[in-house]
Amino acid sequence: MKRIKSLGLEKEASNFVKDFKAFIMRGNVLDMAVGIIMGGAFGKIVSSLVSDIVMPLVGVMLGGVNFSELKFTLYQAVTDAQGTVIEPEVALNYGSFIQVTVDFIIISFAIFMMIKMIGKLQRKKEEAPAAPAAPSDEVQLLTQIRDLLEKKEEE
Repeated sequence: MKRIKSLGLEKEASNFVKDFKAFIMRGNVLDMAVGIIMGGAFGKIVSSLVSDIVMPLVGVMLGGVNFSELKFTLYQAVTDAQGTVIEPEVALNYGSFIQVTVDFIIISFAIFMMIKMIGKLQRKKEEAPAAPAAPSDEVQLLTQIRDLLEKKEEE
């Protein structure tokens, strides 16, 4: 703070803090922050659903395949006589890639459905109530007669 005062930037720093506080307190920013936090939690739930429930079921249907173990080994691990790994294995873990792709598809579908639902709700809000029906010919004629009588009384 001393450095800011010595440079004569106290007013600019104060304005910056005020602007930042106004930015943070806007409803849109708070809504976005809540959305990001909820999205992160939702992503974890979907990842668990896919890895712990969906992929094992798919694996069983495909004859007992465990997707987390599917890989193409490029270079075998090198171990010493005690079994200590000297050089780790180099592999393409395509099973993990398949699992993450399923995660993505499920999350994308859920977001699509949520946006579609929100769009429907917004369209219902935007639909204005129907305009009142126009008065019948008799009512219009009676209104004209009333207006003419009022006009005569004024004269």
